[in-house]
Amino acid sequence: QVQLVESGGGLVQAGGSLRLSCAASGRTVSNYAMGWFRQTPEKEREFVAAISYSSSSTYYGDSVDGRFIISRDNAKNTLYLRMNSLKPEDTGVYYCAVQIDGSGSLASRGAYDYWGQGTQVTVAS
Repeated sequence: QVQLVESGGGLVQAGGSLRLSCAASGRTVSNYAMGWFRQTPEKEREFVAAISYSSSSTYYGDSVDGRFIISRDNAKNTLYLRMNSLKPEDTGVYYCAVQIDGSGSLASRGAYDYWGQGTQVTVAS
């Protein structure tokens, strides 16, 4: 079993920045791809970014590409998401996830086995 706990969310003005963290426990996640998704009441859970186990490959959703940076520290069993130039449409609950036994595109929710509880990000205009 893997437990994922997100932190770092909050209220920020448009144009500002935040860094989200996702701490894993229960087992090491250093050998597995991980990702970030976000959700609002009006939308389904949306792909934000993903990273390979070695950090050699990163992937971004079209709406965040060029503004967000995903990274990981395998020694700390932690995933990060640096969010820059935030917009009101970035508002939502952000979830981290890890692909251990799953398969498929890292942009797909179904590829991930374990999810965190989420952290709220609110961007004020």
